[in-house]
Amino acid sequence: MHRLDLNNRISRFVSEIILDEMDAGSLAVSADAVGDDIYRITVCFDFERQISIDDWKISITPAFDPFFHWQPHLTPTDHHIIAQHCFRSPALIVSDRSLSIAVIPDLDLLKESKVKWYMDMDAQKNKLVLGISEYMTDDHVLFLKRPGAVIPEGSHKLGLYLLLSDDEEDIFDPWRMVLSFLWEGWGSRLYEKGMPVSGPLDSYVKHTYDWAFDKWSKNVWQDFTIDGKRVGAPCFIVNVTQSPNYKGEINLRENLSIWNQAWFSSLRSAQGLFRYARRFGRDDLMEKAMMTKELALSAPRKEGFFSTVISTEMEQITVNGKALSRSKGWETYYWGNSNRNPFSGGDIRTAPYHVLDMSWTAYLMLQWYDELEPDRRLRDFALEYGENLIKLQDDNGFFPAWLHPETLKPMGVLDDSPETSMSVTFLLKLFHLTCDRKYLNSALKAMDAVINHIIFQGRWEDFETYWSCCRYGSNDLVGQKIERNNMYKQCNFSMYWTAEALLNCYKTTSDAKYLRLGQRCLDELLMTQASWQPHFIYVNALGGFGVMNCDAEWIDARQSLFAELIIKYGLELDIKEYVQRGLAALRASFVMMYCPENEKTKEQWEKRWPFFNELDYGFMMENYGHDGLTDENGLGIGEFTIYDWGNGAASEAYMRILDHFGRFFIYNN
Repeated sequence: MHRLDLNNRISRFVSEIILDEMDAGSLAVSADAVGDDIYRITVCFDFERQISIDDWKISITPAFDPFFHWQPHLTPTDHHIIAQHCFRSPALIVSDRSLSIAVIPDLDLLKESKVKWYMDMDAQKNKLVLGISEYMTDDHVLFLKRPGAVIPEGSHKLGLYLLLSDDEEDIFDPWRMVLSFLWEGWGSRLYEKGMPVSGPLDSYVKHTYDWAFDKWSKNVWQDFTIDGKRVGAPCFIVNVTQSPNYKGEINLRENLSIWNQAWFSSLRSAQGLFRYARRFGRDDLMEKAMMTKELALSAPRKEGFFSTVISTEMEQITVNGKALSRSKGWETYYWGNSNRNPFSGGDIRTAPYHVLDMSWTAYLMLQWYDELEPDRRLRDFALEYGENLIKLQDDNGFFPAWLHPETLKPMGVLDDSPETSMSVTFLLKLFHLTCDRKYLNSALKAMDAVINHIIFQGRWEDFETYWSCCRYGSNDLVGQKIERNNMYKQCNFSMYWTAEALLNCYKTTSDAKYLRLGQRCLDELLMTQASWQPHFIYVNALGGFGVMNCDAEWIDARQSLFAELIIKYGLELDIKEYVQRGLAALRASFVMMYCPENEKTKEQWEKRWPFFNELDYGFMMENYGHDGLTDENGLGIGEFTIYDWGNGAASEAYMRILDHFGRFFIYNN
């Protein structure tokens, strides 16, 4: 082992820094101050021959006993690591009540590295680690060390930055100094050079609507009759077998359905289509937006609570010996709710009411009423829901996550979760439109519950945390920390709803505590945003978001939802970094689109699906590198488009931000 000598200032924070020995070659270490309480530690290797290693690391031991720990990805055992694949805004952060340490990999050295880096944090042993190892995926998606790393002969460097602070604001918001450091060092420079996409975004929006309502309309656009009224919307999901260029048989990935859920919101996407149609005088598209509004208003209600998914019956057919999934048609439609829950076994029809989905949809109805057209039916629908929502509030202030479809009773899972924050935003909107203080009082009580029981505990557990594609912990970790990391399994969706609710509370009450707490939540959210461009991500990544600390996505569609909130905080706090991050998120929302404007992405799509051509322009996967693996030959590219969580959602965000802030703001910041 090699022990690094520490100066007096560092030793106040760090008791020791130890480097593993190397069996061959020379090793040199330097530690340099590069700013106030910022130190760069660089390790130089020089090998006369190629060597093989299973693991090599730098281990840092804090000089105090932290009570706060943060890392970007979970490592529940000594065999797990934070693979470089998850280095979006990479850092390890610990603090007690007076001291804070952040460890950040030297991203310039990483971009030149010929080996794979990793991080790890063992809260029980009080160790922070930066290392070298091969790795493999485990579950969906954790990462395990794998033996067999090969370091070529020659010179190599590995390094990190130590950010040290005893400032009480850095203890309160431990992510701010890290985010500022990353954006100043890497993000802003890339952004100012035109990353992640340059030029006007209007062409991407045109590709979206041409794709959905012309080139792919046969499979995307759905319209049918409910109670004598014509309704319609783009369907939930399509895949590459539905391309006009695909020569094989269509095989549907999921039920032919339309959703108004926290992810997949046809009503949200229709607002973007409305704004576009209004701006360009497209009566044909306006008609489709109105049909989607009518579909949302057609949802069956029970004591104010309402269904959020409409689906067709499905069947399995066999063609040339291959089983294929097909719809029986909209004449077989039925209503239900999101099947991303712990109760219904994937069945939409029997799924419980999800309060989050209803509060989001009702909020969008009020937004439509307030900003697009004063259709009184939207307001009345939301009012009926709001009246019944406040009856659900428990003594602490929380709203439950799920209601039994028959009894309307809370179902006992996530009854006290940060999903409550979405209902805060909805109730505040209802208060602003009605001036009825019962909605304000309920909203502030709910906000206090999230402040007191969620924010400082880091308990960002919502439906996506456990009941989406990543089921790790769904049987035994709900409400429990991973002891080795002293962290909950977390999803950034909850952080977003809470940061949004806190900003709305501040705007409503002028109480500065909400703004301060909101910025803290926003910064935790932004730690899941890409602050640089890795060499192992083969599409433009800056500004795009991951999802949670146990999944692998880059450039996820949620960035289109997050973008305006980040901008709003930037304007409220007069922080240029936030404005740039928000606009980068907006631009990143179009990175995964297959179109000539995205040269790198287009190349990846065509390597993955060689039959793609101009008829597929606008097709857009929701994210990249979903399974934790990428390469230059299309690995990391998916097979489907969710209009309401992809191109339609991105277009809605652009049209909304364009209406709210104008072209000059978008293209001159």
